[in-house]
Amino acid sequence: MEKAILLEWYRQMVLIRLFEQRCSELYSLGKIGGFLHLYIGQEAVAVGTIGARQEGDHVITAYRDHAHAICVGSETGPIMAELLGKATGVSKGKGGSMHLADVPRGFWGGYAIVGGHVPLATGIALAEQYKGTDNACLCYFGDGSTNIGYFHESMNLAGVWNLPVLFIAENNQYGMGTAVDRASAVIRMVDKAKAYGMEGKQVNGMDVFEVYEATQEALKAIREGKGPQFLELLTYRFEGHSMGDPLRYRTKDEVEKWQEDDPIGILERRILKDGVATQEELDGIDKAVAKEMDEAVRFAEESPFPAYEELFTNIYVED
Repeated sequence: MEKAILLEWYRQMVLIRLFEQRCSELYSLGKIGGFLHLYIGQEAVAVGTIGARQEGDHVITAYRDHAHAICVGSETGPIMAELLGKATGVSKGKGGSMHLADVPRGFWGGYAIVGGHVPLATGIALAEQYKGTDNACLCYFGDGSTNIGYFHESMNLAGVWNLPVLFIAENNQYGMGTAVDRASAVIRMVDKAKAYGMEGKQVNGMDVFEVYEATQEALKAIREGKGPQFLELLTYRFEGHSMGDPLRYRTKDEVEKWQEDDPIGILERRILKDGVATQEELDGIDKAVAKEMDEAVRFAEESPFPAYEELFTNIYVED
């Protein structure tokens, strides 16, 4: 692959990691309120899948949504400002961590209701089919969402109507604090796609190369009229479900085992092994990302909170 693409993947993954670490710090300081769900450990999923989309494709996800916003190109300053509830945020400070959105970039947001956004993805795909485009909708959800009624209704309709939607299960092994095998009768998410006549594939979600290639293949099949596709990306969140998670349900050894396959480390080793870039070049990217995050936090902290009048705006659609 081209050097520019690999270095951009590395930049995005390091940016996501540092963004989430700074979010954790700000939450601990009381500057971010509500719920905060970190993406640390899952970076290869968002980078690899969104990196494979074409212009015009849509992205919609659940509440662990910071990485997706970064990957579609949203600026880190406004994203961080949104988390701090500031007027300069991507959702004007009204959505917070779980409701990021950037419509001009085809990112329809994060949604806090488990599985509630999956039928919206099906509707977006239906709209593209109706318009006769070759655009697809990438719909992300956790393994826990596959036990929700919305999920099955949406999968069924997508299969019946042959809609251009790619269902992406980010299987990070736990639904909140419950392991997959304790909550789902079918522990391979990809097997659930078979019930709706859908092609599916299980992929190592810690390796950005495997994620990218699988997404390319799935989107190609969709554009060729082969119907909706399903990817189960096996990944792991290094942190808890949210900042308030005491993490009593998994062992230290389990976490350390997964951390040996850190997605950033996998990409970095591949870049250096293949001679794509030097360690000095990667160090330069690290420094640039750190500087960008300092500026993003400064922008967010210096931005004003929404005015009182904003309580009454954006309630109804206006012509």
